[in-house]
Amino acid sequence: MADPKTTAAVTAVGAYLPPDRLTNADLEALVDTNDEWIRSRTGIEERRILRDPTKATSFMATEAARECLAKAGVAPDDVDCILVATITPDHVFPSTACLVQHKLGAQRAWGYDISAACSGFLYGLTTGAKMIEAGMHRRVLVIGGDAMSRIIDYTDRTTCVIFGDGAGAVLLEATTDGTGVLDSVQYVDGSGVDALWMEAGGSLHPATRETVDARLHYVRQDGKTVFKRAVTGMADAAAEVMERNGLSGPDIRYLVPHQANLRIIDATARRMGIGPDQVMVNIARYGNTTAGTLPLCLADWEADLRTGDNLVLAAFGGGFTWGATWLKWSYGSGQ
Repeated sequence: MADPKTTAAVTAVGAYLPPDRLTNADLEALVDTNDEWIRSRTGIEERRILRDPTKATSFMATEAARECLAKAGVAPDDVDCILVATITPDHVFPSTACLVQHKLGAQRAWGYDISAACSGFLYGLTTGAKMIEAGMHRRVLVIGGDAMSRIIDYTDRTTCVIFGDGAGAVLLEATTDGTGVLDSVQYVDGSGVDALWMEAGGSLHPATRETVDARLHYVRQDGKTVFKRAVTGMADAAAEVMERNGLSGPDIRYLVPHQANLRIIDATARRMGIGPDQVMVNIARYGNTTAGTLPLCLADWEADLRTGDNLVLAAFGGGFTWGATWLKWSYGSGQ
């Protein structure tokens, strides 16, 4: 008889959200916009902002990781690897994962950052799961977090209404009980580079007086192009992972979608054949926290989840990057 398959189970989640809020009313004082316009087009009412200039993404990621490990009863020294998905690292180098490892005191862990914009956590989840499936590690921390307010132009109403700050973390541990990360699909299309990007700050356009004066160190977005690609990308990826595993709408407890736009989320749910009560949506409170949205959803709904629940996580981000993951939940009231 064959040995049972080893998979990567999510055994705990953690979250960190800065205390300061930026409401739609606050934005009305900054740019030519209003609450009705923002809500009708995005579903966002407020977002969290990391205002303390002495703190950055590694602080939020570490706080989320601490909560996650505390819930699991796992000491930092028992973590094998730390993967941090972010596009707002504290520094170009060293990686944010290095900083988190040090702040946690996870002396045995190695790690690195994953840069895939809003799909970063999804990519990290797959990477961490494969490490565990291969027998390389027993425990992997996957963290998604961004301090988007640090790269947002608050004179640009097309972007400043969308993004917020926050971080979430999950602990992956080896299991043979049939739960965990069961399947994933991921895609990239580099032709979308200039539809959603930060033009300067890399090796092509390093920081100069000219790049700063031209405001090239802020997020730029072609909203129509991104919306069109995100609607099809997220929906197609979610449908693909369901179809190839014989899953239908009634089998899914929750869609866990990237929180970019309520209309994109609704379109993905319709394609999957699921109702509003099967969709995690917290965009109204947090906005788009980029790599943080998926783990923040899991943290918000953790108390409602049961062992064996089928979750489909889906995301779309700059690059373009997108994908979906089938996750069978591993703990909760159904145990």
